[in-house]
Amino acid sequence: MEYVKGSFSSEDVLKVALRDVDSVIHSASTTVPATSNLNPCADIEGNLIATVRLLHAMRARNIHKLVFLSSGGTVYGVPQCEEVPESHPLQPISSYGIVKVAIENYLHMERKLHGLDFVALRASNPYGPRQGHAGLQGIIGTYLWKIARGEQIEVWGDGSVIRDFIDVRDLAALSAIALESPINGCFNAGSGEGASVKRIVELTAQITGRDLSPLYRPGRGFDVPRIILDIARIRKAVGWNPTIPLEQGMRDSWDWICQQQQVSAVA
Repeated sequence: MEYVKGSFSSEDVLKVALRDVDSVIHSASTTVPATSNLNPCADIEGNLIATVRLLHAMRARNIHKLVFLSSGGTVYGVPQCEEVPESHPLQPISSYGIVKVAIENYLHMERKLHGLDFVALRASNPYGPRQGHAGLQGIIGTYLWKIARGEQIEVWGDGSVIRDFIDVRDLAALSAIALESPINGCFNAGSGEGASVKRIVELTAQITGRDLSPLYRPGRGFDVPRIILDIARIRKAVGWNPTIPLEQGMRDSWDWICQQQQVSAVA
Protein backbone atom coordinates (compact mmCIF):
# COMPACT_ATOMS: atom_id res chain seq x y z
CA MET A 1 0.00 0.00 0.00
CA GLU A 2 1.31 3.44 -0.96
CA TYR A 3 0.54 6.62 0.97
CA VAL A 4 0.75 10.04 -0.66
CA LYS A 5 0.79 12.83 1.91
CA GLY A 6 -0.12 16.37 1.03
CA SER A 7 -2.91 18.89 0.62
CA PHE A 8 -6.12 17.74 -1.03
CA SER A 9 -6.17 21.12 -2.79
CA SER A 10 -2.80 20.54 -4.46
CA GLU A 11 -2.93 19.60 -8.14
CA ASP A 12 0.56 18.11 -7.86
CA VAL A 13 -0.54 15.86 -5.00
CA LEU A 14 -3.56 14.74 -7.01
CA LYS A 15 -1.36 13.87 -9.98
CA VAL A 16 0.79 11.60 -7.84
CA ALA A 17 -2.15 10.07 -5.96
CA LEU A 18 -4.02 9.23 -9.18
CA ARG A 19 -1.08 7.56 -10.89
CA ASP A 20 -1.97 3.99 -12.02
CA VAL A 21 -5.45 4.29 -10.48
CA ASP A 22 -8.69 3.14 -12.13
CA SER A 23 -11.19 4.20 -9.43
CA VAL A 24 -11.39 6.56 -6.46
CA ILE A 25 -13.03 6.63 -3.04
CA HIS A 26 -13.27 10.28 -1.99
CA SER A 27 -13.58 10.56 1.79
CA ALA A 28 -11.49 13.69 2.35
CA SER A 29 -12.91 16.74 4.11
CA THR A 30 -11.18 19.80 5.54
CA THR A 31 -14.14 20.77 7.75
CA VAL A 32 -16.80 19.29 10.02
CA PRO A 33 -20.32 20.63 10.60
CA ALA A 34 -19.25 22.38 13.79
CA THR A 35 -16.47 24.34 12.05
CA SER A 36 -17.85 24.87 8.54
CA ASN A 37 -20.11 27.79 9.44
CA LEU A 38 -17.23 29.64 11.07
CA ASN A 39 -15.57 30.09 7.67
CA PRO A 40 -17.79 29.05 4.75
CA CYS A 41 -15.28 30.43 2.23
CA ALA A 42 -12.62 28.06 3.55
CA ASP A 43 -15.17 25.24 3.42
CA ILE A 44 -15.91 26.00 -0.23
CA GLU A 45 -12.24 26.34 -1.17
CA GLY A 46 -11.04 23.30 0.77
CA ASN A 47 -13.81 20.93 -0.24
CA LEU A 48 -15.95 22.03 -3.19
CA ILE A 49 -13.22 23.61 -5.32
CA ALA A 50 -10.76 20.86 -4.38
CA THR A 51 -13.27 18.19 -5.42
CA VAL A 52 -13.88 19.91 -8.75
CA ARG A 53 -10.09 19.80 -9.28
CA LEU A 54 -10.18 16.09 -8.43
CA LEU A 55 -12.89 15.48 -11.03
CA HIS A 56 -10.87 17.36 -13.65
CA ALA A 57 -7.75 15.34 -12.78
CA MET A 58 -9.70 12.07 -12.97
CA ARG A 59 -11.13 13.00 -16.37
CA ALA A 60 -7.64 13.81 -17.67
CA ARG A 61 -6.52 10.31 -16.67
CA ASN A 62 -9.61 8.48 -17.93
CA ILE A 63 -10.68 7.46 -14.42
CA HIS A 64 -14.44 7.02 -14.56
CA LYS A 65 -15.44 5.47 -11.22
CA LEU A 66 -15.87 7.44 -7.98
CA VAL A 67 -17.39 6.69 -4.59
CA PHE A 68 -17.96 9.90 -2.63
CA LEU A 69 -18.74 10.03 1.08
CA SER A 70 -21.46 12.64 1.35
CA SER A 71 -23.42 13.37 4.55
CA GLY A 72 -26.76 11.85 5.45
CA GLY A 73 -26.70 13.84 8.66
CA THR A 74 -26.52 17.29 7.07
CA VAL A 75 -27.71 17.38 3.44
CA TYR A 76 -31.41 17.04 4.35
CA GLY A 77 -31.55 19.79 6.95
CA VAL A 78 -34.42 19.46 9.44
CA PRO A 79 -36.25 16.22 8.49
CA GLN A 80 -39.91 16.30 7.53
CA CYS A 81 -40.47 12.61 8.30
CA GLU A 82 -39.45 9.89 10.76
CA GLU A 83 -37.05 8.04 8.45
CA VAL A 84 -35.46 10.17 5.74
CA PRO A 85 -35.31 8.75 2.18
CA GLU A 86 -33.06 10.02 -0.59
CA SER A 87 -36.06 11.81 -2.14
CA HIS A 88 -36.36 14.12 0.88
CA PRO A 89 -35.77 17.82 0.02
CA LEU A 90 -32.15 18.93 0.40
CA GLN A 91 -32.24 21.93 2.73
CA PRO A 92 -29.00 21.88 4.76
CA ILE A 93 -28.50 24.34 7.61
CA SER A 94 -24.71 24.15 7.71
CA SER A 95 -22.07 25.08 5.17
CA TYR A 96 -20.80 21.51 5.48
CA GLY A 97 -24.11 20.15 4.20
CA ILE A 98 -24.43 22.81 1.51
CA VAL A 99 -20.99 21.93 0.13
CA LYS A 100 -21.82 18.21 0.18
CA VAL A 101 -24.96 18.89 -1.87
CA ALA A 102 -22.98 21.06 -4.29
CA ILE A 103 -20.44 18.28 -4.76
CA GLU A 104 -23.25 15.81 -5.47
CA ASN A 105 -24.55 18.17 -8.15
CA TYR A 106 -21.11 18.37 -9.75
CA LEU A 107 -21.02 14.57 -9.79
CA HIS A 108 -24.36 14.50 -11.61
CA MET A 109 -23.01 17.02 -14.10
CA GLU A 110 -19.83 15.02 -14.59
CA ARG A 111 -21.87 11.89 -15.24
CA LYS A 112 -24.10 13.66 -17.76
CA LEU A 113 -21.30 15.42 -19.63
CA HIS A 114 -18.35 13.05 -19.29
CA GLY A 115 -19.70 9.61 -18.35
CA LEU A 116 -18.56 9.45 -14.73
CA ASP A 117 -19.87 6.44 -12.82
CA PHE A 118 -20.39 7.66 -9.27
CA VAL A 119 -21.97 6.61 -6.02
CA ALA A 120 -22.52 9.24 -3.35
CA LEU A 121 -22.99 7.53 -0.01
CA ARG A 122 -24.93 9.83 2.31
CA ALA A 123 -23.36 8.43 5.44
CA SER A 124 -24.90 8.92 8.86
CA ASN A 125 -22.52 9.31 11.84
CA PRO A 126 -19.53 6.97 11.46
CA TYR A 127 -17.75 5.73 14.56
CA GLY A 128 -15.61 2.77 15.52
CA PRO A 129 -12.11 1.52 16.32
CA ARG A 130 -9.25 3.78 15.17
CA GLN A 131 -11.39 6.93 15.36
CA GLY A 132 -9.37 10.06 16.08
CA HIS A 133 -9.61 11.99 19.31
CA ALA A 134 -9.34 15.65 18.32
CA GLY A 135 -12.86 16.16 19.67
CA LEU A 136 -14.14 18.07 16.62
CA GLN A 137 -16.46 15.42 15.24
CA GLY A 138 -17.85 12.08 16.31
CA ILE A 139 -19.63 12.08 19.64
CA ILE A 140 -18.90 8.41 20.39
CA GLY A 141 -15.16 8.62 19.74
CA THR A 142 -14.97 11.96 21.55
CA TYR A 143 -16.75 10.64 24.63
CA LEU A 144 -14.73 7.43 24.85
CA TRP A 145 -11.40 9.19 24.41
CA LYS A 146 -12.33 11.81 27.02
CA ILE A 147 -13.25 9.09 29.51
CA ALA A 148 -9.96 7.30 28.80
CA ARG A 149 -8.08 10.53 29.59
CA GLY A 150 -10.13 11.22 32.71
CA GLU A 151 -11.87 14.26 31.20
CA GLN A 152 -15.46 15.41 31.54
CA ILE A 153 -17.78 14.86 28.58
CA GLU A 154 -20.05 17.59 27.22
CA VAL A 155 -23.65 17.49 26.05
CA TRP A 156 -24.89 20.23 23.71
CA GLY A 157 -28.55 20.77 24.57
CA ASP A 158 -30.63 18.49 26.79
CA GLY A 159 -29.51 15.17 25.28
CA SER A 160 -32.68 14.66 23.24
CA VAL A 161 -30.97 15.07 19.83
CA ILE A 162 -31.30 11.79 17.91
CA ARG A 163 -28.78 10.54 15.38
CA ASP A 164 -28.25 7.50 13.17
CA PHE A 165 -24.85 5.88 13.84
CA ILE A 166 -22.95 3.51 11.53
CA ASP A 167 -19.90 1.49 12.48
CA VAL A 168 -16.99 2.46 10.25
CA ARG A 169 -16.40 -1.19 9.35
CA ASP A 170 -19.92 -1.40 7.90
CA LEU A 171 -19.35 1.85 6.01
CA ALA A 172 -16.00 0.64 4.67
CA ALA A 173 -17.59 -2.61 3.49
CA LEU A 174 -20.35 -0.67 1.75
CA SER A 175 -17.81 1.65 0.09
CA ALA A 176 -16.01 -1.37 -1.35
CA ILE A 177 -19.28 -2.86 -2.57
CA ALA A 178 -20.28 0.44 -4.18
CA LEU A 179 -16.94 0.60 -5.96
CA GLU A 180 -17.54 -2.77 -7.60
CA SER A 181 -21.29 -2.50 -8.22
CA PRO A 182 -22.93 -1.19 -11.43
CA ILE A 183 -24.99 1.39 -9.54
CA ASN A 184 -25.04 5.16 -9.85
CA GLY A 185 -26.46 8.03 -7.84
CA CYS A 186 -27.03 8.94 -4.20
CA PHE A 187 -27.73 6.40 -1.48
CA ASN A 188 -28.24 6.69 2.25
CA ALA A 189 -25.73 4.76 4.34
CA GLY A 190 -26.69 4.32 7.97
CA SER A 191 -28.07 1.88 10.49
CA GLY A 192 -31.69 2.81 9.89
CA GLU A 193 -32.04 3.26 13.65
CA GLY A 194 -31.77 6.26 15.94
CA ALA A 195 -30.09 6.82 19.29
CA SER A 196 -30.32 9.96 21.39
CA VAL A 197 -27.31 11.71 22.87
CA LYS A 198 -28.72 10.71 26.26
CA ARG A 199 -28.58 7.06 25.15
CA ILE A 200 -24.99 7.47 24.01
CA VAL A 201 -24.11 8.87 27.44
CA GLU A 202 -25.81 5.87 29.09
CA LEU A 203 -23.97 3.39 26.88
CA THR A 204 -20.68 5.18 27.45
CA ALA A 205 -21.12 4.82 31.22
CA GLN A 206 -22.14 1.19 30.88
CA ILE A 207 -19.29 0.19 28.58
CA THR A 208 -16.53 2.06 30.40
CA GLY A 209 -17.81 1.29 33.89
CA ARG A 210 -17.42 4.94 34.90
CA ASP A 211 -19.79 7.29 36.68
CA LEU A 212 -20.38 10.22 34.37
CA SER A 213 -21.38 13.78 35.19
CA PRO A 214 -21.71 15.45 31.78
CA LEU A 215 -21.29 19.19 31.40
CA TYR A 216 -24.46 20.48 29.72
CA ARG A 217 -24.03 23.36 27.28
CA PRO A 218 -26.59 25.33 25.23
CA GLY A 219 -27.84 23.65 22.06
CA ARG A 220 -26.24 24.55 18.75
CA GLY A 221 -28.19 26.06 15.87
CA PHE A 222 -26.71 23.78 13.20
CA ASP A 223 -27.75 20.59 15.04
CA VAL A 224 -30.96 19.17 13.58
CA PRO A 225 -33.13 17.70 16.37
CA ARG A 226 -33.53 14.25 14.84
CA ILE A 227 -32.41 12.30 11.81
CA ILE A 228 -32.70 8.61 11.01
CA LEU A 229 -31.88 7.45 7.50
CA ASP A 230 -34.10 5.22 5.41
CA ILE A 231 -31.65 2.68 3.93
CA ALA A 232 -34.14 0.68 1.84
CA ARG A 233 -32.69 1.94 -1.47
CA ILE A 234 -29.13 0.70 -0.87
CA ARG A 235 -30.46 -2.57 0.55
CA LYS A 236 -32.42 -3.17 -2.65
CA ALA A 237 -29.60 -2.02 -4.93
CA VAL A 238 -26.76 -4.17 -3.59
CA GLY A 239 -28.22 -6.33 -0.82
CA TRP A 240 -26.20 -4.56 1.88
CA ASN A 241 -27.21 -4.41 5.53
CA PRO A 242 -25.27 -3.04 8.51
CA THR A 243 -24.00 -5.89 10.67
CA ILE A 244 -22.54 -4.28 13.82
CA PRO A 245 -25.01 -3.13 16.52
CA LEU A 246 -24.35 0.17 18.27
CA GLU A 247 -23.44 -1.30 21.66
CA GLN A 248 -21.04 -3.83 20.12
CA GLY A 249 -19.39 -1.17 17.99
CA MET A 250 -18.94 1.07 21.02
CA ARG A 251 -17.45 -1.81 23.03
CA ASP A 252 -15.00 -2.55 20.22
CA SER A 253 -14.08 1.14 20.11
CA TRP A 254 -13.48 1.24 23.85
CA ASP A 255 -11.35 -1.92 23.72
CA TRP A 256 -9.21 -0.37 20.98
CA ILE A 257 -8.80 2.90 22.91
CA CYS A 258 -7.74 0.97 26.02
CA GLN A 259 -5.15 -0.89 23.94
CA GLN A 260 -3.78 2.40 22.65
CA GLN A 261 -3.54 3.73 26.21
CA GLN A 262 -1.59 0.63 27.25
CA VAL A 263 0.81 1.00 24.32
CA SER A 264 1.38 4.66 25.17
CA ALA A 265 2.04 3.78 28.81
CA VAL A 266 4.66 1.20 27.83
CA ALA A 267 6.32 3.60 25.37
